[in-house]
Amino acid sequence: MPQLKGWVATGYSSFPTQAVTDRSLYIYEQKRASSLKKEVNSLHLKRAEYGPEEEVPSDLKEVDEHDTSEDEDNEEEEEEEEQEKPSKLLVTHGFHLVIGKMGHEMEDYIVAETREVNGHELGLYAIFDGHSGRYVAEYLQSHLFDNILSQPDFWTSPKKAIKRAYKATDDEILNKVVESRGGSTAVTAILIDREKLIVANVGDSRAILCRNGTTKPITVDHEPQKEKKLVESRGGFVSKRPGSVPRVDGQLAMTRAFGDGKLKDHITSEPDVRMEMIDRDTEFLILASDGLWKVMSNQEASDYIRVLDDAQEKAEKLIEEALSRISLDDISCIVVMFT
Repeated sequence: MPQLKGWVATGYSSFPTQAVTDRSLYIYEQKRASSLKKEVNSLHLKRAEYGPEEEVPSDLKEVDEHDTSEDEDNEEEEEEEEQEKPSKLLVTHGFHLVIGKMGHEMEDYIVAETREVNGHELGLYAIFDGHSGRYVAEYLQSHLFDNILSQPDFWTSPKKAIKRAYKATDDEILNKVVESRGGSTAVTAILIDREKLIVANVGDSRAILCRNGTTKPITVDHEPQKEKKLVESRGGFVSKRPGSVPRVDGQLAMTRAFGDGKLKDHITSEPDVRMEMIDRDTEFLILASDGLWKVMSNQEASDYIRVLDDAQEKAEKLIEEALSRISLDDISCIVVMFT
């Protein structure tokens, strides 16, 4: 997990490819030989019950004569079925971060790692964009995924588990990390066995998925104007000053976030959660903070890196382009490729 205490962080990783080991094949052959031996012994015992060969029923003779060929046919069918099963996708990821020019310390933190949990292969990816300090984002980097995976119903009801973990983590932050000031966005993605993707978000850090040339947003930015009714239903208000963006109670430019204790009555940390299946048409996933999205649309970001073949290069090129478009904020980006 990268610790972002410098000006720039970058990295690359991949899932291992799947393979059948020589030992597993040896064990299979030994079990098969043992099974055939038992069948032959059983057949010989049945023959002994009938005495001379001419007294043996014809159907029993046929089983004896054709048993080996049938076994060979079954083995060939099993081999064909194994070959027809689609192999899992190769998954690689890269990330890149740069500090902005807003006159404060780096407030973006990320997670980009793989784990083995309960026999499942997990890819864990997240962007945490802090505001009014780095402490909330830093805490999320160290604790949010652990809280999600420790939920007892994560494997059976992942959406409910993730929402509960977000709430529990926010309570921890308000009690242990910050009180009235300081908060963070979050966009988290959990890839299960390279097949199922679960994405959750609060705030304006965003995730998009490129599939078969089509760009699909899988998160929605929680902007005050879009969720004005939510804020007002909780007793708050949305206002906009000249030259600025709409803000909750004239202060926060998002309606959902971790921390921000003084506004907690009027905002929430409840995430939107979405599930996507990963297939052969899926090309890549992008997670990024608003330092990227302020200067690039979803389609622009997707089109800009589509022709590149390396996840790390994709992440670096996106930030390079955002800087060329005069993005002044901290920028963090993760690209996950499926090939």
